[in-house]
Amino acid sequence: MVTPLQEYLFDLNGFIKLEKALTKVEVADLNMGLDVLPKLDIDEWYGYLHREVTDDATRGLIYQQIYEAGKPFEKLIDHPSWISKIKHFVGGENTFDYNHGDLFIDENFVSIREKGEAIGLHSGGHTGTQRTQFRYRDGSFHCGQINLLIALTDIGDNDGATMVIPGSHKSNIIHPHLKNNLIGTGASVDAVEGAIEVHMNAGDAILFVDAISHGSAKRTNEGERRILVFRYGPSWGNFRFGYRPSPELLDRLTERQKQIVYPFKEYERTPNRLDESKCVGRRRSMAQ
Repeated sequence: MVTPLQEYLFDLNGFIKLEKALTKVEVADLNMGLDVLPKLDIDEWYGYLHREVTDDATRGLIYQQIYEAGKPFEKLIDHPSWISKIKHFVGGENTFDYNHGDLFIDENFVSIREKGEAIGLHSGGHTGTQRTQFRYRDGSFHCGQINLLIALTDIGDNDGATMVIPGSHKSNIIHPHLKNNLIGTGASVDAVEGAIEVHMNAGDAILFVDAISHGSAKRTNEGERRILVFRYGPSWGNFRFGYRPSPELLDRLTERQKQIVYPFKEYERTPNRLDESKCVGRRRSMAQ
């Protein structure tokens, strides 16, 4: 559950840190699952995993639909370390019922960066975007999108840590440095006034509203920075890209996980026609 301090800090800063969200065994299983994946070229597929299409090579390796990579990744969909907190910040405890699939993951991916790679600044309260919005009303949060970022490696100084501008989810004014540090080849958040690095140990996670201005520092150390990102919103949203969960994945998941991964229900209709005799009276009245 969410503590009063977590509520306060999330409202104030736009993010909270969850230390030791995953066990060492869980982290090891996830890293082993990544180790066996081939290195895809941009726009290539491996089963139902897809290397994201981007013209910014400095963002590193991104594989979309990472929950298709096996059981350790499937467990993250509704992991007990964060799912109740996600639920709380997306819509409030009094408006959700898991039996009706009220949460939805619109994007999930692994990001692997090496030396010299980063992502520039993006988002912010000034945009007013409904999908990423931060709202608090009548004692409940109503956030359009909550991002969960999980560290699979230790991320400290010079490791290319995630950077955020605390409080920027409520800002009405665009950051003066945004234009020169926006997502693009070679961009990072290192020189942005007010931005802080969020250092994490492997197994830690950060949970933040997408409206907060965020990005990363540029990695200058050797080795890899590995993170997983799951983006949750209300079930009436849609996929950010054109992906869909595979039939094989849906067959393996629990009912609750299915509701979060694919809450959309088909309305089954059997074509039929009204009995003509039932329409006669109405036709006569219309003719008169």
